[in-house]
Amino acid sequence: MKATIYHNPACGTSRKALAILEEHGAEVEVVEYLEHRPSRAELVRLYQRAGISPREGLRAKDPLVAELGLLAPAVSDEHILDAMVEHPVLIERPLVETDKGVRLCRPQERVRELL
Repeated sequence: MKATIYHNPACGTSRKALAILEEHGAEVEVVEYLEHRPSRAELVRLYQRAGISPREGLRAKDPLVAELGLLAPAVSDEHILDAMVEHPVLIERPLVETDKGVRLCRPQERVRELL
């Protein structure tokens, strides 16, 4: 099985999700998204496949979210996507994609849904 994980190696949940994939013998492509920013189109595709909105994919507890006012109800998904592209730290992780779909793997056990 092939899998892609949008990964932050400093995040324990992301490391645990990656370990689960590796334990199950997945051929994993690791995308360190803080260094290799996904495009707006890629984020849209991932969120559509996951069945979540960009707002649901936002790392809401990051201080930058409040600083940019992204939690206000009037803020559009388009504005949130633009902020994520400019500041990839705002992307909640880990996002994992396989042939079975895309999941935001919080908690990390959600990755098992894709195995």
